[in-house]
Amino acid sequence: MKKHIPNIITLLNLLSGLIACIYAFDDNIQMAFFWVCIGIFFDYWDGFVARILNVKSEMGLQLDSLADMVTSGVVPGLVVYKMLANIQENQEIYNLTPETYYMGVVPYLGFIITLGAAHRLAKFNIDTRQTDSFIGLPTPGNALFILSLPMIINTTSSEFLINTISNPYVLVVISLLSAYIMNAELPLFSLKIKPNNLGAFKLQLVFIILSIVLLIALKYIAIPLIILLYIFLSIGKNLSTSKA
Repeated sequence: MKKHIPNIITLLNLLSGLIACIYAFDDNIQMAFFWVCIGIFFDYWDGFVARILNVKSEMGLQLDSLADMVTSGVVPGLVVYKMLANIQENQEIYNLTPETYYMGVVPYLGFIITLGAAHRLAKFNIDTRQTDSFIGLPTPGNALFILSLPMIINTTSSEFLINTISNPYVLVVISLLSAYIMNAELPLFSLKIKPNNLGAFKLQLVFIILSIVLLIALKYIAIPLIILLYIFLSIGKNLSTSKA
């Protein structure tokens, strides 16, 4: 029976992603964000439980990626699609017309994120280098980055942030960069910390502390900053390692 426990947790991740999709279709981004966070929570614990129970399996690995494909692949692509499709009042500002925009392909460019996530997850399953660290931004981190954007729009009073994030050109560029960074040959440090050897995880501890401070101070605005901090700290670690 215990071998099925991690897979049940993984399926709860998938269920969370499906619920998030429904809320995204209804333009309830706050609830979509909430359910993606729940899904990512399950995504973290399924692997942890599998290791604790010593029941890691090939099926669990594949099922995990299939669940992530929905929660961290389909949902962020759908959210950007909805953001692009809902831009109506700013058509004239961006020189857009219904013929060139809504009847065109622009909103569907948000699904570039989904395609990038699918490629990353497939590559992850066959890449033996990503056992203790990551190469390219993991899909859950990318999903949090993307879903934080509409949350920032809904909660900030900064006209600059609202106008910047609402700009369709910016959203398309973010979608392209998102797909790229998930699949880039960029080593990123793992966030797994072993309590019996905290000294070897100073970078992870610093990152976690800074992330908590940013979240308390900036709330949703902190999320994209945390993802960028993660990337830049990893680049710094890679450069220092190569020089050593």
